[in-house]
Amino acid sequence: MTNETFKIKESMYAGKGKRFANYIIDRILVTSLFSAVGILLGVMAESSGDYEMLMWLEHINPVVDYLVTGVLFSLYYIVFECWTQKTIGKMLTKTIVVDENGNKPSVGSIIGRSLCRMIPFNHFSFLGSKGRGWHDSLSKTYVVDVKTQEEQKQLFESLNKLGEIGEEDFD
Repeated sequence: MTNETFKIKESMYAGKGKRFANYIIDRILVTSLFSAVGILLGVMAESSGDYEMLMWLEHINPVVDYLVTGVLFSLYYIVFECWTQKTIGKMLTKTIVVDENGNKPSVGSIIGRSLCRMIPFNHFSFLGSKGRGWHDSLSKTYVVDVKTQEEQKQLFESLNKLGEIGEEDFD
């Protein structure tokens, strides 16, 4: 019996264009959500006459702003990737987050992956030669093209079954 395990190969990686599209789509969606919350806070402040929260937001420390924004973006990625293995951007580009065996990553890997996005310049790290971002390599996850990965996994499993059938002849 063969003991081989399916492994993700570089040929399955989502292309840089799809990765960039994922980033832009998700960024626009989350930024739009932040804007809607800001408008809602403005309307609530105007109707109540309590402008304290708006004043705090207007004069927020840049480090606090970076951390709050990073945590909120991380929550978006954590919720979607834990639930479906993909964000809305990945849904549109037909890509998915997997572990090295093509399976759903652990919750810990997804949390780590999401928090690694707060590393400065991480957003452009996937533009390197292999097309994997720091948040991918540090969390041992991969963003792959769904169709390519499914085809390769199916081929791998079919070849393994053929190998098992052949081994029965020697028992």
